[in-house]
Amino acid sequence: MCTTVLRPSPCNGKPLPKPSAKLAHSASKRPGALYMGIWRSQIGRPRDELTVMTLWPDPGHAADAAEILLQGVEAIRDCHNQPMQPTVRPQTPEPPRRQGNYAFRWFDTPAPNWQEFLDLCVAAWPGFESAYDSQVIGLWEFVGSDDAMRRTLLLTRRPNLAMWERSKIPEGEAEAEVRRKLSRRYDLCDSTYVYTTTLLTADDQRDEVRWA
Repeated sequence: MCTTVLRPSPCNGKPLPKPSAKLAHSASKRPGALYMGIWRSQIGRPRDELTVMTLWPDPGHAADAAEILLQGVEAIRDCHNQPMQPTVRPQTPEPPRRQGNYAFRWFDTPAPNWQEFLDLCVAAWPGFESAYDSQVIGLWEFVGSDDAMRRTLLLTRRPNLAMWERSKIPEGEAEAEVRRKLSRRYDLCDSTYVYTTTLLTADDQRDEVRWA
């Protein structure tokens, strides 16, 4: 798996470039590659930033994902490429299809806290998903993380921003217990940050809101 963050060049008053079709085509040309999706910034990142996720048949292709994806794609200012491997989810590579509020949350967790961090995720996710009509897409660990620090990306989907806020304010004991488990993870990690996005490659609904 690889996540690639792209910044298009300044548009100078013109419509923002839409390289999603070319990016998908570049990934699909590689045998065994699976195109997971493209997300556009909603809150917390520059308005024209794109996050691309792809699954590759071997680590070498994942490391070169940015170069492969950008073949034939113009007007890209810069990009960052991060190979990853799945942890407890996903168990099967199923690309997200539904539109919604997608949160990319990054964690730096000291190795001694890693197993408790994972156990809390596994314990909290079922209640989180059922209470908030939400889905945990996956938790991936960065390839090349050192022995002292486990660096991970958590991708979750909520139906909309209203549910994002709702999920932070529990109602009832069951939701409060879910929140306690999720909040405990923050105590275990050295740092975490999050930004939200919408899915450009959704099958059910296009997001045409101008978020910024």
